Amino acid sequence: MTGASLVVTDLRVEFSGFVAVGGVSFDAHPGEVRFLIGPNGAGKTTCIDAVTGLTKATGSARLGQTELLGKQVHKIVRRGIGRTFQTASVFDELTVLQNLDIAAGLHRRSVSLLRARRGIDPSIERALEETGLTGELTTPAGILSYGQKQWLEIAMLLVQDAKVLLLDEPVAGMSQDERTATGELLQRIAAKRIVLVVEHDMDFMRRFATRVTVLHQGKVLSQGTVAEVQADPQVQEVYLGTADAITEA
Repeated sequence: MTGASLVVTDLRVEFSGFVAVGGVSFDAHPGEVRFLIGPNGAGKTTCIDAVTGLTKATGSARLGQTELLGKQVHKIVRRGIGRTFQTASVFDELTVLQNLDIAAGLHRRSVSLLRARRGIDPSIERALEETGLTGELTTPAGILSYGQKQWLEIAMLLVQDAKVLLLDEPVAGMSQDERTATGELLQRIAAKRIVLVVEHDMDFMRRFATRVTVLHQGKVLSQGTVAEVQADPQVQEVYLGTADAITEA
């Protein structure tokens, strides 16, 4: 387990005077599946973009004692921050093993990349087992199911030994079985790492979230356990629907 927590404090992002994120604070710890939810335009993905260096921001985003804001993207990656996007970023023409081999090479020295490698890297074997892709070793990534592509992208982060996984709508477009398998995968990963999920699939959130932060118009509307957030009248009004609908769900 990494031990270090991700702590975001008073995060602000502006685009030409428009405040996309206005003073958001939250934290995420190893051992929990942490969710950021909210309507479209609430600022969820922008928060992740800021933490990973893709968007300029003010405030603070610390992993342990390390401040992430202001660092270049590649230096944040080197610190063990990994993320996925709404569309899986894999090499469709390459096999699952080749995708993972490329990902594993990101942290190897240049000289080692030139040496012939014998067998499969142990980190790749562990990632394949953890994501359930062991049987797809020689399968071209392009013919994997949508869910399997997402799992491959997560596996690519695991072989890089990412300490923090920031996942942007990981179950969008998945079948119900794939949603369940993904939630169980995230629970396994979170036992040793920080897992922060941006999502608006409420059923998925209810089933697998440890704690939830609800964003609305770039600000924190509510934070707490699933039960606490669902019981918040502001959340019911803005995002989750009526109290009766939530109880039925």
